[in-house]
Amino acid sequence: MSDAHLSARQLDEGAPPVELTDEPIELGDREPTDGADQHDGRSRRRRLVVALLAVIALVGVGALGTWGWRIGQQKDARITTPDQVAGLRLDTSDRAASTADYLRSGLAADIQLDSSFGAVYQDPADARRSVLIFGGTTLLWQPERDLESLFELMADETAAVTGLRGVSPGRLGGVMKCGSTSGEGGDFAVCGWADHGSVVLAMFPARSVDESAGLLRQIRESVQTRD
Repeated sequence: MSDAHLSARQLDEGAPPVELTDEPIELGDREPTDGADQHDGRSRRRRLVVALLAVIALVGVGALGTWGWRIGQQKDARITTPDQVAGLRLDTSDRAASTADYLRSGLAADIQLDSSFGAVYQDPADARRSVLIFGGTTLLWQPERDLESLFELMADETAAVTGLRGVSPGRLGGVMKCGSTSGEGGDFAVCGWADHGSVVLAMFPARSVDESAGLLRQIRESVQTRD
């Protein structure tokens, strides 16, 4: 047995020397697994979903708050029929009263109202341009739907209302629509408004749709109030 010191032993021929460095030695060619990346991806998606749900919730709460505020503002409506309004004079004749009552009764049978009314207003400048107006007050959850029901009621009584379109409701808000139909006296405009406290329809013989829309806004501002 040789007692030569280990450092004196010679290396096998062809075997490269091992170099020692300060760098750590990597054992094998390991690549990082993608498990961590998948976890990060799931976390990002989860955060995105939570953020989207939060935005949707905020938008929903905001819309609900706006809707509730609008109902509170509009629900307690009152409508009167003054002797004069927008340059028109209330017709108190028996014939006018009968016509107004007929319209009011037809409306009350179709829509449940707390109060209803019907009136005929004469135009002092032209008897052909009288305005027939009827409607009522109650708490309405879907004003536009109830207004459309009134237009359907008109179609049952006369002819279908054509060219129906939305117009500006004015400062009192809600929804207002106008169209035209025909009767014994020829074509005439039909306009109506609805909000969360009232629904009203008016007929305007010998007037255009645009003129009727403007006149109804004037009438509304004179006959409708809110508590």
